[in-house]
Formats: sequence, C-alpha cells, structure tokens
Amino acid sequence: MNIPLLKVEELQQHFKVSRNFTVKAVNGVSFEIQPGETFGLVGESGSGKTTIGRSIIRLYQPTGGVVVFNQKKISGTLHEATRRMLRKEMQMIFQDPMSSLNPRKKIGDIIGEGLDIHGLCSGRAERNELVGDILKKVGLSPAHAERYPHQFSGGQRQRVGIARALIMKPKLVIADECISALDVSIQAQIVNLMKDIQMQTQCAYLFIAHDLSMVKYISDRVGVLHLGYLVETGSTQEIFSNPQHPYTQALLSAIPNPNPRIEKTRRPLIYNAGDVNYKGAVMTKVNDDHFVLI
Repeated sequence: MNIPLLKVEELQQHFKVSRNFTVKAVNGVSFEIQPGETFGLVGESGSGKTTIGRSIIRLYQPTGGVVVFNQKKISGTLHEATRRMLRKEMQMIFQDPMSSLNPRKKIGDIIGEGLDIHGLCSGRAERNELVGDILKKVGLSPAHAERYPHQFSGGQRQRVGIARALIMKPKLVIADECISALDVSIQAQIVNLMKDIQMQTQCAYLFIAHDLSMVKYISDRVGVLHLGYLVETGSTQEIFSNPQHPYTQALLSAIPNPNPRIEKTRRPLIYNAGDVNYKGAVMTKVNDDHFVLI
C-alpha cells in the first residue's frame, strides 16, 4: 500500500460571521493524494474548493479534521520544523494574480523570495539563473525579472505566480484556478509545463478548476464538491464516463458539445440545490476507487 503524500480526514472550515450565524464552508471532506498524482477538485462557485486549498496550506486555521502531509500532521499547532517543511514542500498558485504579487517588488525578487528564505542558492548568480530559467519555461523572458507586476497583463502575472510556485520544486502544488486568466493557447502551454515538471520532480497537484475539459486532461482522480461536501470521488475515467451522484451528472451535462447540431438539441440536466440535505449522508463504495455520497 502506497503512503499518501497528503491525507485529509473530515476537514471542516467554518467562519463565524456573527454571534448567531456561522458559514459552514467545508463540512467533513476526506480525500488522499498520492506522490506524483494530480487530484482534480471541481464544483460550482461557492462550493468550497478554494477554502479547502487554503485550509490545507494553513492560510486558514481548520475548524476540525486532520490533515497529514509528508507523514507529518499539519493541522492544529505547528512546530517550527514542521512549519518550515510545509512552507518549502507545499506551494500554492492563487486565483487572483494581481493581489498575490507584491506591487513594490520586482518580478525577479518575487519569484526568488522562497529561494532566499530557505537558502536554496549558493549565491546571487545561481539565484538569477534559476529565476531566468523558470521565466523562460512559463513563456516569459529573463529580462522581465527587472519589471514590476503592474507592467504585466493579467495572464502574464498569472505566469509569474506559477513560476514562483514551481521554482521551489515542491512535493505538492495547490493550483487554485491557475489557468483561468490565461488565453486558451497559453492554458495548454502551462498545463503541459506542469505535467512536464511533474514527470521530472514527481510532485503532486491539487488542481482546482471550473474547466472540466482541462480537469479531465490533467487529473488522475477527481473529486466533486457541492455545498461544502465531497459528493463523489473516483478516477477521471469513472467520473466522466459513469457519474453516480445527481449533481455530478448535472455538472457534466452542462459541458457544451462542439457539434452544433447536437448542441442545438442538447438539454442539460437540472439539479435542484434547494432540495439537498446531506445531513446524515454517508459515502458509499461503487468500486475500489469510486465513492459517492448518498
């Protein structure tokens, strides 16, 4: 049995808005990610995908549950050695590229900051060489290292965020809508880059996205999130060819068909979220790697 790189058990993330009201963004989510695997997390806006990613990397303090990364518990109180391991071995690509970049720093300093903090370079020349190499890999020029974030377009800033995460050669990258701001041609380039780096370094991805076709292309396994619950999980082939949960079926039925004749008569399934009540629901095993919440 392979030891998972990331193991999430009954993760809860609640936000207390007032004395009498609490937003329950994530409710008892459990999944595993193996080394070198890409786990796609899909669902509608507001389902809790980004919250899960931020809770795992400890940008949020989890309300409940256990998170184990690299065989070390990273939920609850973190010791300094565990914190440094987490900051080095796990990286995140944020959805909004502008707010995640320091406007006062040059691109080269932003990308190389992790190298400086963890002492991964012997000198400035090696650091500049690594920064230039990763900039070329994400479709930018090494000369861009001397520019500031406001001098780039949204797609270029997103590539800077991707370069900042990948330069650390982490074991796990949480990609939160990392290609949503890019042109379609650049999306393919960046996804192929991520797959190439994954083959070289055996890093794993938690790939959060709305684009189901891209999730199908890059993911080994897929989890479907709805209203803070993981309603279905399984291999990519099983989820896309044989969805079991009604919400998954409705989500996949919304994918447009490239054939205009078929698209003209296609009718997506309607899933009434107002009738949903997951309280007391349990995960049922369909087969060895396919589970559904009923």
